[in-house]
Amino acid sequence: MLYYITKVIISSVIIVIVSELSKRSTLLGSIFASMPLVSILAFIWLYHDTKSKEQVSELSNGIFWLVIPSLSMFILLPILLKKMNFFPALFISVAIMVVFYFLMVFILRIFGIRL
Repeated sequence: MLYYITKVIISSVIIVIVSELSKRSTLLGSIFASMPLVSILAFIWLYHDTKSKEQVSELSNGIFWLVIPSLSMFILLPILLKKMNFFPALFISVAIMVVFYFLMVFILRIFGIRL
């Protein structure tokens, strides 16, 4: 149980740091938020839990392919924020991103790539 609490605390602290940095400087917040910190932590936790390099490799490969559709949110959100309030803009950009995730998985399957 202590291990899970440690994972939650470390992961939460990173989110708080990015949030606080962003208040002071959107550039610094953007730099830290764009770093694959969640992925790195996921690799560490997965390897620690399984000792499987293959699972870490598969996770890394899946993340690579799914970063592409996630970019749609970062493109759409600023555009939508100019036209509407924050929460509707966030909801719409996330919903469209989810559609792009499904499209990406579908396209990858056509090319024989299974995630």
